[in-house]
Amino acid sequence: MAMSASAQLSKVVKRQYMELPQGDNVQAMYIWIDGTGEGLRCKTRRLDSEPKSIEDLPEWNFDGSSTYQSEGSNSDMYLIPSAMFRDPFRKDPNNLVLCEVLKYNRKPAETNHRRTCKKIMEMIDHQIPWFGMEQEYTIVGTDGHPFGWPSNGFPGPQGPYYCGVGADKAYGRDVVEAHYRWEFQVGPCEGISMGDHLWVARFILHRVCEDFGVVASFDPKPIPGNWNGAGCHTNFSTKEMREDGGLKCIEACIDKLGKRHNYHIRAYDPKGGLDNARRLTGHHETSNIHEFSAGVANRGASIRIPRTVGQEKKGYFEDRRPSANCDPYAVTEALIRTCLLDEEGDEPLYHSKNTIHP
Repeated sequence: MAMSASAQLSKVVKRQYMELPQGDNVQAMYIWIDGTGEGLRCKTRRLDSEPKSIEDLPEWNFDGSSTYQSEGSNSDMYLIPSAMFRDPFRKDPNNLVLCEVLKYNRKPAETNHRRTCKKIMEMIDHQIPWFGMEQEYTIVGTDGHPFGWPSNGFPGPQGPYYCGVGADKAYGRDVVEAHYRWEFQVGPCEGISMGDHLWVARFILHRVCEDFGVVASFDPKPIPGNWNGAGCHTNFSTKEMREDGGLKCIEACIDKLGKRHNYHIRAYDPKGGLDNARRLTGHHETSNIHEFSAGVANRGASIRIPRTVGQEKKGYFEDRRPSANCDPYAVTEALIRTCLLDEEGDEPLYHSKNTIHP
């Protein structure tokens, strides 16, 4: 398995530079989603003082022709700071800044799904929607070969690896532990913060993998054949679902989701369902992409109701269809549109209250 040459550079030498005083200056790492809808890009801006809120951060720009987002003849794109986090790599007072991307005419770029998602969330914020997204990923080398797999052939059959312990069962634990130490949250998050936190969590994971010389792949089926894929199971609830008797609301939402299965499949991966078609086969703890199903404690269903929820008659449900490389803004927006705004059909609807267009 090939590893990045950058991982061989001395971290001890780097540390002496990272410990140099920076005075009152602050480094803000601007992060954005590129034209693939999956990749992340970043660059750093020096600020004269520490920003106290997102409003203190200036807009910026970048060359969209180098990120699959514009033509070279009209390449400047706008970076609009939207969420700010502490930088775990450069440490305080430096920050990570997640940005929306706008085109030259100030309209959202094609892969900027945050703008519409935020407006949808504002329409139903009184229902206090909570999300928790379970991000699965595969550690691979720079050549795409799975970390820990034999150079030729395959490892032993699946069975002992889930939540496994031991050098012959758990591979790359250092990456997982390092990533888990950072201050990020992927649920429960309320409203738009779900997408913000998950995108930044992915960015941090990519940076951690840089240090270890490996790659985090979000491909929903990185290895074809008799192997589990990678999803991003999405747990969802509202205030009503979490209160006594909330199971009735959960069941009503599941009924709505069943009538809009195709719409959700298209929203749940960046290629409109083509990526998920390789994963949602009805095998390896997945549902069939062409059929909608739901059940209590059923990990082979489209929607799973946890057993404790079925017993307590309140709580949340888990949508197991989103792919590992999904856009969390698109996923959470789709759930709100169907479950809380009562939309029907295969296309998102126009809502004049917030001038939302499909």
